[in-house]
Amino acid sequence: MQERLNELQQEAIAKVEAATNLKELNDIRVAYLGKKGPITEVLRGMGKLSAEERPKMGALVNVVREQITDKLSAKQAILEKEEVEKRLASETIDVTLPGRPVTVGSHHPLTAVIEEIEDLFMGMGYSIAEGPEVEQDYYNFEALNLPKGHPARDMQDSFYITEEILLRTHTSPVQARTMKKHEGKGPVKIICPGKVYRRDNDDATHSHQFMQIEGLVVDENIRMSDLKGTLDTFAKKMFGEDREIRLRPSFFPFTEPSVEMDISCFKCSGKGCNVCKKTGWIEILGAGMVHPNVLEMAGFDSKRYTGFAFGMGAERIAMLKYGIDDIRHFYTNDLRFLQQFKRA
Repeated sequence: MQERLNELQQEAIAKVEAATNLKELNDIRVAYLGKKGPITEVLRGMGKLSAEERPKMGALVNVVREQITDKLSAKQAILEKEEVEKRLASETIDVTLPGRPVTVGSHHPLTAVIEEIEDLFMGMGYSIAEGPEVEQDYYNFEALNLPKGHPARDMQDSFYITEEILLRTHTSPVQARTMKKHEGKGPVKIICPGKVYRRDNDDATHSHQFMQIEGLVVDENIRMSDLKGTLDTFAKKMFGEDREIRLRPSFFPFTEPSVEMDISCFKCSGKGCNVCKKTGWIEILGAGMVHPNVLEMAGFDSKRYTGFAFGMGAERIAMLKYGIDDIRHFYTNDLRFLQQFKRA
């Protein structure tokens, strides 16, 4: 039995040293030290030995088992290290190769302009108001001094869903809703950015859907001079401190008096060029003092409260600011166009 153990020890150690991978090593462990292995069989045969021989044989079996186990552990450490080295060698990254470019998103010029305008007016104490794009005829027209049948409605070809529901043609309904919420108590000081919809043929300067930003101030003792000062500050912040403005008489049903605002051309400084169509001035927006009828319908006392309102197309401001010649560029998602406006 002792000779058999010595043979098993030498045989197992030889196989351990010859193993080339961890799987082979594990198979050897199971074959020699497992429950069905030859060393376990030797232990089972110890019952035939005398009482004096059993302790000696038991001790010998333990010595053989420990030696095989030690050899297995040592070989396992060697094989694991070799596997790690092979893996590192196969997965080596060549840092001298050029990296794969990561496409970084850019800030849409329209979004940049809207955020810049929002920041400007919030700095002057305005808050941002929003409203539904699917609007009631009452808020879109009637509450703005445009009763049914009013000829000025033709100025805004509308997308009607029903006789009383339509896609809003301007963001002025947000002003009407906000004034209504104030229940005749001022002050009101808001800007309303958002999408608007009109039945228009898309071309370089027109779109059936576009962004509009309107402003409204209602309080006691609001004058035309307050409107002019606000618009002058806006023009200088958006287009440069040397910009001049002029107000021309106009007509809007919801303001009285009404004006259109021009700024001195930032390209030719008023001398005349292709941007300003040789006039030296560029039309920017419409504005005026809030019509007393609009105030009254919103619940304000028009003898106590006055206000001003203004509205501009965000696309037009962005086109002038960045020199964009076609409004359709904003909506075609052309990466060549958008990448020009990446933030620093």
